[in-house]
Amino acid sequence: KDLHPPVISLALSPDSGVFIAVLVRMTISGKSFIGGNLEIALAANLTANSRLGQDTTGIPKFSSQNCHFTLVNVKTNLPSSMLPKVMSKFIDSTLQKVLPGLLCPAVDAVLNLVNAKFTPLISKIPLGTAGTLHYTLLNPPTMNETFIELDLKTILQEEEGKEVDLPMDQLSLSSLPPKRDAATQLILSADLLSAELSVLLASFNLNISNNMVLGLPPLVTTMLGALIPEISGVLPPSQPVVIEMQEVKAPVVTITPDKSFVQLFSTSEFWVFPSDSPPESLFVLDV
Repeated sequence: KDLHPPVISLALSPDSGVFIAVLVRMTISGKSFIGGNLEIALAANLTANSRLGQDTTGIPKFSSQNCHFTLVNVKTNLPSSMLPKVMSKFIDSTLQKVLPGLLCPAVDAVLNLVNAKFTPLISKIPLGTAGTLHYTLLNPPTMNETFIELDLKTILQEEEGKEVDLPMDQLSLSSLPPKRDAATQLILSADLLSAELSVLLASFNLNISNNMVLGLPPLVTTMLGALIPEISGVLPPSQPVVIEMQEVKAPVVTITPDKSFVQLFSTSEFWVFPSDSPPESLFVLDV
């Protein structure tokens, strides 16, 4: 009874994993062999090392090693005259043997919860209907005193299953933004974002008609003439217009310390739909 919330300390061990120290305080109660109730209030320190590696599928995985249990303080309601012999034997034969088997598995349980967070790493993420995205570990996890670094390989596939080539150049840590305390930092390259948008190119193609442009003047040739007076003389009389947007080359993402830019390159072809003849292309704009 009286199980206090554990006090947990974590420290990163370079090239190893995570050092875990857990201070546990509890009261054990039961029947005394001399009659009455026996209560033992104890504080114990549980320490364990967890190594960060990867499993056979390439997912990061923590595994516990070297779990140790040390009694820090023990108090009992037994008469002080009985403490030296009886308590020493009880601690040696019971607490030191039983409690590690009860508490050390808790470390494994916590690590299993953490490992479950890594599982979606290799799950395929749909990019709409244009393709999929997923990751694998490019290198084994690395660790120093302040952070864990996971280098991920991005696998980008088009709808047909064809893999998109991505540059493999990696930035050195010295070129990355400063690491903030107690924060997860995700670094994405401009090449990756450009490639993702390239897979989605077909999604940018669309035909714009009246029912898509709410609140604007009707899409007819006279409206175009008012916007661009230079072509008003060659436009047919008032006819419905459809704007066909088509992407013409891969998007480009540029990232600077202050701003990020996405450039989309497309054409806008303006079509007129006379009631008594086939559609006619009026002109094409580069956008």
